[in-house]
Amino acid sequence: MTESTIDLAHWQSRLDTLAKDTGVPGAVLGILRLGQDGPDELARVATGVLNANTGRDVTVDSLFQIGSISKSWTATVVMQLVEEGKIALDRPVKEIIDGFELSTEDLTEGVTIRNLLNHTCGLDGDVFVDTGRGDDNLEKYMDVLKTAVQIFPVGATWSYCNSGYSILGRVIEVVTGQVWDAAMRERLFAPLGLEHTVTLPEEALLFDTAVGHVEGGAEPKVAPVWTLQRNAGPAGLITASVGDLLTFAAMHLKDGQAGDGKAVISPDSAAAMRAFEAAVPEKYLLGDSWGLGLIRYDWHGARLYGHDGNTIGQAAFLRFYPEGNIAVGMVTNDGGAHELYQTLFGEVFHELCGVEIQDPLVVPDDPPELDITDWLGTYERASVVIEVLLQDGVPTFKATQRGELAELEGSPEMIYPLRPVREGLWSVRLDKLNTDAPVWFYQLDTGDRYIHFGGRATKKVA
Repeated sequence: MTESTIDLAHWQSRLDTLAKDTGVPGAVLGILRLGQDGPDELARVATGVLNANTGRDVTVDSLFQIGSISKSWTATVVMQLVEEGKIALDRPVKEIIDGFELSTEDLTEGVTIRNLLNHTCGLDGDVFVDTGRGDDNLEKYMDVLKTAVQIFPVGATWSYCNSGYSILGRVIEVVTGQVWDAAMRERLFAPLGLEHTVTLPEEALLFDTAVGHVEGGAEPKVAPVWTLQRNAGPAGLITASVGDLLTFAAMHLKDGQAGDGKAVISPDSAAAMRAFEAAVPEKYLLGDSWGLGLIRYDWHGARLYGHDGNTIGQAAFLRFYPEGNIAVGMVTNDGGAHELYQTLFGEVFHELCGVEIQDPLVVPDDPPELDITDWLGTYERASVVIEVLLQDGVPTFKATQRGELAELEGSPEMIYPLRPVREGLWSVRLDKLNTDAPVWFYQLDTGDRYIHFGGRATKKVA
C-alpha cells in the first residue's frame, strides 16, 4: 500500500474535533481505497492518548483491541478448513469435538458450524466464565457450556452469541492440532503479512497498546482490567493496529486474495461470508442481516459489510463497500464511542463514495399509543435479567447484569422509560452513548415471547 491522496489534514481535523466533542480519549481512523490502475491507498490519522493515566500519545501504529471484529477473523479461518474438506458448514459440531455436549439434546445434536457462524444456534451467548490462562482454556470452556441455557430452538431466530465463537475456536484447535492463537498466526496473520496484530497480553506489551476507559470526557476513567478471559479469544480478543485491520478488510474486498496475490480463502468462500444467512430481528443496533461471520448493512440501498467490536472500555468499527472499493476502520479506547463512529463514518462514506450511513433510530415526536400489557414480565439469560414493568403507569425497562462481566463493567443495573416507536418496537435512551437503543418484542412459532435488546434475544420466563 502507498500513502494516500485522500485529504489527511481534513480527516485529522475531523477526528480531533469529534473525539474531543464526544469525550473519546484516543482513536485511530483508517481509510483504504483499492487502486484500480495502481497501488492501493491507505490513509491513517490518530488522536488523543493511549492511557489517561500516563498521557502517552496515540500513533497510527498503536494497537487497540478490536473486540468482536475478531469473529470475522475466526470465521475466515473456519472457511479455510471448510475449503480443505476438514469440516462442513452443515456438519454437527458433536461430530468434530469428541464428547461435545450442551444442556439439551436439541443443542447437542442440532448445532452445526453454520449455526455458530451466523448466530442462530440458540445457545446463551454470554457465558463469561474464566477457565484459566493455559492452552487448554477452550477445552475447559466446553465443559462450562454443558450447563449453559438454551434460549431458543436451534435455527428458530437470531441472537448474538459469543459462546458460539469460542466453540468455533475449539473446532479450529481440534482440526488443526494447534491452539487457536497459533492457528490464527499461521493461517491468517502470516499470510496477510500482519506485523501489528496479536492475541495475547504478553504479545501486546511489545507494542504501544491502548488501555480501555469505562468513562470518557474531561476526566477519563481507566478500565479496571485490560482484557477478558482467554477463552473469549475467538470471539473478541484480537488486538491490532488500524492498518492491519484494513489489510484484513482488503483481503475480503479482493475476494480472499492477500496483497501478494496469494489466496487466503477462495472467491467462493469470500462470497459465502457476505451472502445472506439470517435476518436480525431489529435493524438499528447492528446490521439488517448476517452472513458467515460478517454483518450485512443496508445503507439506503448500498450493501456494506463488516463488524463492530466492544471489550472493556474499547470499541472498534469496520465497514467495507465492495462497489466503492473502499474500507474504513476505526479503533478507540472508549467503550462509548458509537456517536463518534456514527458521525465520522457518515462523513467519510458520504464524501468519498456518495453513500449515506444508515439512519439511527428516531423516536417520533408524536409517538403511537401502544399496549405493552402482553409484554410485561421477566426475561432472563445467564448475564442479565430484564424486567418490563409499569412504574407509576409508565412502561419501564429494567436490566440487571450479573456474573463476571457485570463486576468488570461496574454498571449492574439500568432503568429506563420505554418509549413507543411502532408496533413491536420501543426505545430506551442511553444518555452515556447519546443514542436511542431499540427494544424489540416478538413471539416465535413456539408461542414463546422474547425481548431483543443489545443484539440478544432474551426469553420471557415469568
